[in-house]
Amino acid sequence: MSQSQFDFDTQILSTYLEQHIDGFKGPVTAEKFADGQSNPTFLIRAASGPYVLRRKPPGELLKSAHAVDREYRVIAALSNTDVPVASAYHLCEDESIIGSMFYVMEYIDGRVLWDPSLPDMSPEQRGDIYAEMNRVLAALHSVEVDAAGLSDYGKPGNYFERQIGRWSKQYRAAETESIPAMEKIIAWLPDNMPADDGKVALVHGDFRMDNMMFDHQQAKVLALVDWELSTLGHPYADLAYQCMQLRMPADCAIPGLGEQDRSTLGIPSEQQYVAQYCQRMGIDSIPNWNFYLVFGFFRFAAILQGVKKRSMEGNASSKKADQYGALVKPLAEMAATLI
Repeated sequence: MSQSQFDFDTQILSTYLEQHIDGFKGPVTAEKFADGQSNPTFLIRAASGPYVLRRKPPGELLKSAHAVDREYRVIAALSNTDVPVASAYHLCEDESIIGSMFYVMEYIDGRVLWDPSLPDMSPEQRGDIYAEMNRVLAALHSVEVDAAGLSDYGKPGNYFERQIGRWSKQYRAAETESIPAMEKIIAWLPDNMPADDGKVALVHGDFRMDNMMFDHQQAKVLALVDWELSTLGHPYADLAYQCMQLRMPADCAIPGLGEQDRSTLGIPSEQQYVAQYCQRMGIDSIPNWNFYLVFGFFRFAAILQGVKKRSMEGNASSKKADQYGALVKPLAEMAATLI
């Protein structure tokens, strides 16, 4: 592993984990995964087998960001539900061990599908992958939060009101230039928010294909990962967020299906995908769909603005940070066309 600000003393880590994880045995090596914008993630190879470690990044951080303790809590809570997650082994809040809070979880031997067009698959295989993602999303939104011990995992009240306020502040804190389309969205969202329908579910916050580990052979999700943005919120935010990504161009840093002929590919249209979700959740339709899409674009643009700011300050977790930061303006402009 090359020397960088993300390095840590593997001997100290090994000694610590031997004391806190049953069966853990050092020595260890640590290799940083290339992708992941927010919390640096490492493959830990130990004498007892492979593990995954996620930590807070170094440097000055935005308030409430990079909450690895929340990630650990939610994946531990979901271990006995229908939502596929890696096993959570240990949360370390002692920053002296590696320089920041971290947790260790199970290493999942799966495949990450980065291109939503699934170029190496048949139409039938593609349809199966999308149906499986839809199933996992419905399973997530069907979790009984009280039974899972997550009743205090988010604040009560209107989710969208809170989220619009939060991400507007986060965006302002990380703003590097004035984007007219973003100003238009920030003004439009509060004035066009649907009445609170009382729906509350556990939401992932970053539900997309490349945040899932799939079985190497089957259309089966082994683990939904990257829970940093999860909270109690409105289920349609997750659904719209995934559909938003699929609207994005194929040639950007986070590829979408914007110009693709989905019918030929065997991939459901947005209307079909939403209908599948509604059927699984036992509802007829989703009113105010455009609002949820605009909100998704806005929130994602605000998140990527934070990535851009960290990159400019030298604290970004991935070499792709500049490319992701460049998406802020196009995302805002796509959202503005929906208004």
